[in-house]
Amino acid sequence: MTLEPFVPAAKSAGFPETQVPARDTACICEKNKRVTNCRMANGECWCDSVGSGVSVNCNTLTSKCLLMKAEMRGSKSGRREKPKDAFEDTDGLYDPECENTGIFKAKQCNGTTCWCVNTAGVRRTDKHDADLKCNQLVRTTWIIIEMKHAERNTPLNAESLKKFFMETITNRYLLHGRYISSVVYEKPFITIDLKQNSSEKAPGDVDIADVAYYFEKDVKGDSIFHNGALNMSIDNERLLFERTVVYYVDEIAPEFSMKSLTPGLIAVIVVIIVAIVAGIVVLVLTRRRKGKYVKAEVKEMNEMHRGLNA
Repeated sequence: MTLEPFVPAAKSAGFPETQVPARDTACICEKNKRVTNCRMANGECWCDSVGSGVSVNCNTLTSKCLLMKAEMRGSKSGRREKPKDAFEDTDGLYDPECENTGIFKAKQCNGTTCWCVNTAGVRRTDKHDADLKCNQLVRTTWIIIEMKHAERNTPLNAESLKKFFMETITNRYLLHGRYISSVVYEKPFITIDLKQNSSEKAPGDVDIADVAYYFEKDVKGDSIFHNGALNMSIDNERLLFERTVVYYVDEIAPEFSMKSLTPGLIAVIVVIIVAIVAGIVVLVLTRRRKGKYVKAEVKEMNEMHRGLNA
């Protein structure tokens, strides 16, 4: 009797620790091309994520943390007012620290500089030294994807557009439809809302942060899927995008200080404060003519201090 050679399966959370005959190891990870050492186990394709070695199940999406880590290894180095606590990822790609389950560690560092992130891996605090404490991985419960399509002679059909993105997100990215809150079209902007509280997320459900990352890569022409780019066609007409922005809303508001604000925003705040002070001076001078100088000055300055400290 001839014995088949065996290939030991990699260890990871949820991966069956069995030995698989070498003849059954060949498979392709359709939902992630940034993998290696692919093999079949119990009828499923499992591969090692590049950069971390963590085994991933190719029947579902790979976590954003592992995808970012793999990308670093391969690299050389509708339009409405947003929620007040929504923020963008202004840091871009970095080499993240991932848990064995594939999720982000709450604290991320680059040398001696550290910061806290949410479940989407986006920085939600100022950057500090290595003594920074991140007590928990704060969940991102709402992701807003805003896209601006290229100039066109006629607007898109809103119903066709909504149907396309609903079907794409549920079929291509495996996200249950209940997590797609809305798809809004206000020419030339398309806004997709994904909402997923931790209490709503059932075991086995893909995470909205992973979906948003896969989708953003598709839109920018850098698909993670093995079979290539997403066909962005609506009513048989190809859709081109000029800009894509992703906003994140966490279950706990981010903790940014004034020094983290952009110079432009700081300038606006300074102008507003100067305008407030100028208004107080005019008010005080007006009241002085009426013999109420001291009382008015004390009252208005106290109000200004309360406003600035609020």
